Amino acid sequence: MSARLGKLSGCIGKDEFMESGVLFGKFTKSGKFRLNITCLDHLAKYALHRVWLKDNGEMPYLYGNHVLKHHVAKMSEAIPQYAGVVIFNLKDMALGFGASSRSPQQIKDSEPTAVVVFNQADIGEYLRTEG
Repeated sequence: MSARLGKLSGCIGKDEFMESGVLFGKFTKSGKFRLNITCLDHLAKYALHRVWLKDNGEMPYLYGNHVLKHHVAKMSEAIPQYAGVVIFNLKDMALGFGASSRSPQQIKDSEPTAVVVFNQADIGEYLRTEG
């Protein structure tokens, strides 16, 4: 949200004003914070660990499947196991985020159908839940 909009929202009464800005996530009943897909643009800018998908892996990922080894075009170096990862296509468009299932050394030794990244949220999720 821009600074100008922030100043303008100050003129609205508390009873009429609902919310503004970007929804990053929600707290669960157990107190854990769950990221939402709406924060993807901000995550993509500052992500340390990235994975780029081939064209044939883009659609299965957007349908909610995990990322497989044979769908990966390239990935950042030294991604620890279970670290947060942002998924991109080859045109550098952010598709979603997840957690790495293995370290890059373990991925090189695994079979082509091995899961590389566990899907947590993708841009297809927004269409599946809102539609």
